[in-house]
Amino acid sequence: MLIRSSLLCSPARLLSTSRLGFRELAVRKRITCLPLSAQRRRASDTSNFSIDHPSSGLERYKDLQKYFNRRLRAAYRRFSQAPEHSSVCGHHHEYFVESDGIYRMEMDQRQGQPMPEQVLNFRQVSGQEESTVLNNGERIQWTVQRIRLSPLEEHLAATLKATHTEELRCVVVRLGRRNSPHLDPPHVVFTLDKVFSFEWATDEVLFYTTVEGLRCSRVSRLDLTASGCRMTSVYEESHPDVFVEVALSRDRRILSINCSSRTSSEVLLIDTTTSHLEPSLVQPRRLDLLYHVEHWRKGLIILTNAGPGQEYQVVQAPLSEPHMVSWGPLFAPGPGTAIKDMDVVGDHCVLVARTPAGELVLVVVPLTRPKEAYTVQLPSWACAIQTKKPAVADQRSVLEFFISSPVHPPVPYCLYLEDGLLSSGTGDGTSPESQGNYTPTHLEASHQDGTLVPITLFHSRPVERLRQTPLLVHVYGAYGRDLNMEFSPEKRLLLEQGWSLAYCHIRGGSERGLSWQRQARVEGKPRGVEDLRACLHHLFSSGVSSPSRAALTACSAGAVPVGALCNRHPHMMRAVALRAPFLDVLGTMEDPTLPLTLEDREEWGDPVGNAQHRLAISSYCPLQNITPQCYPSILLTAYGDDPRVPLASVLRYTELLKKALRTHFTMNPESESEPAPNVVLNVQPGANHHGPDDFELMLEEEALTLAFLYTELGLDPPPAPRRRKRLLTGIT
Repeated sequence: MLIRSSLLCSPARLLSTSRLGFRELAVRKRITCLPLSAQRRRASDTSNFSIDHPSSGLERYKDLQKYFNRRLRAAYRRFSQAPEHSSVCGHHHEYFVESDGIYRMEMDQRQGQPMPEQVLNFRQVSGQEESTVLNNGERIQWTVQRIRLSPLEEHLAATLKATHTEELRCVVVRLGRRNSPHLDPPHVVFTLDKVFSFEWATDEVLFYTTVEGLRCSRVSRLDLTASGCRMTSVYEESHPDVFVEVALSRDRRILSINCSSRTSSEVLLIDTTTSHLEPSLVQPRRLDLLYHVEHWRKGLIILTNAGPGQEYQVVQAPLSEPHMVSWGPLFAPGPGTAIKDMDVVGDHCVLVARTPAGELVLVVVPLTRPKEAYTVQLPSWACAIQTKKPAVADQRSVLEFFISSPVHPPVPYCLYLEDGLLSSGTGDGTSPESQGNYTPTHLEASHQDGTLVPITLFHSRPVERLRQTPLLVHVYGAYGRDLNMEFSPEKRLLLEQGWSLAYCHIRGGSERGLSWQRQARVEGKPRGVEDLRACLHHLFSSGVSSPSRAALTACSAGAVPVGALCNRHPHMMRAVALRAPFLDVLGTMEDPTLPLTLEDREEWGDPVGNAQHRLAISSYCPLQNITPQCYPSILLTAYGDDPRVPLASVLRYTELLKKALRTHFTMNPESESEPAPNVVLNVQPGANHHGPDDFELMLEEEALTLAFLYTELGLDPPPAPRRRKRLLTGIT
């Protein structure tokens, strides 16, 4: 799908569970790769506000952390059979990932359970002069991020990521047919470092982009010849705020070079059927014009915001005349419906859209009869959709995809586009593990300017009985990214233990279209903070929990509205859990030497060159607005070498917050009866902004978060599930 794989893959401070919706091969497999193998301090106690050690305040949660580690391990094992889509199909083989490498199996022998053939051993990925052990003695682990097969399945290319780093290494493998002695067995022919995206144009030509300092601006070409390998430069982007990626159309006819910033797009196309493979421009970059291109027959299907209100609509153009003057209207959604993604499958354009009521639907536009477009309703609990990458030789008019929610594991579906038939891999769209009264309730909170802010609420009891339940509120609101709502065993566990889960779709994201992002960009950023306040107020006034039993959680840029709300209305929540938190907006945007400052000016503004931008940032920046008062308890998880959120900024925020709390309790001795908050800093090694890839480390991190939430909200840990007694029957 186009938006996921081009515009939204900028390396900014994005939230990602998979970060990355652009990872078609999601081998962080947090579900499918499951290994088998305190009292609150009183106000008078201010001696523990020290920040001498990088990680501080963790000991009080250790026992409960161990308990939740066991509970989470059981939850992941419980959902370990959830369907996933990490295999890749070629003409003759299916390729999949195991713990030690990439394997393949002949497709006509899959039912006979033959021994799979290994095509890449992860031990081949490290160079001969590279150490395979980290400084702490931990062995380097490689995880696959993406796999691509060449058109005739002669070569495989894969990007892999090593432990505690975000840099990717691309490995090119020459494939041979299994059990064919006259052909060489699969073997590595080339490796490339810092590769972000890559696609095969032919069996011998690979186009790829490379990352330098979080910037992806260069496209190169790798030619595999009989005499060796040759690399040549194809394109280099000069604008510092533009991110470049390569993508291949579903029919493999067109390879696109997508050059996207927050506010503009420029696409170059390479016709893979020609011998010269030279790029040609579709439409020159223009401010506030976004577009994404797919191929169909002899033309282009283009998703663009060139229509009324600068919202996404679908247009078409001939391949020979792709410029904007040739764009003709094809489909525009109804008022309030936002297009989230697009794909072209056979003779159909398939759109993922969100309705005004907040529900996900599919809109199918027959390209030969566009006026006969129809809408496919998905289950009411569907919150996230992930399409399955088609096989190399797949030309069917069938869309395979998975839908999920934070508390529903993925369910496979097939949409037969010719007749509009939707079928699920489980028959009725459910599974024994996903059944339950977990259909979300859609609410709307009213901002003071009259804007209605959507809330998705998951709960296991009727709304009128939620006053005493603990509440975990999720928020993001930046970069035009929707709040991540893919399945999480942690969230399912909390729901089963009586929690309510609220997802606040504040402005800055794009849940209600591109205008939803524009309203909370640069000088409009304070709107997102007030949206979050309005959401909490609406939840409490609707009888959902209360401030003393509410906690907020956010990652990366989502920490901005949470941190700002803590400064303005600290009594609206009892606890806050932040991961890789972006908290010093002003200090970061003042420093042009940091890798994302120039790119992020379109999102946050330029406080150095624009006085109004500086004033706006200063009004909400979490670090700049810390004041002596009683804050909620806060857990901050940071990563030592995170290039997006420098550790120094998190340390400074922690120190200033503890100093403000000391001042508050010193100057207000009458508040001694008030429970004092705990400010907990958890510093982990590595540069992975999106959390650890290692399952055990991830489990420890999630268990600590649950231990922190239960402790700070004063909750008793849930009882361990009882084991069912086995019934013994005898033969009489």
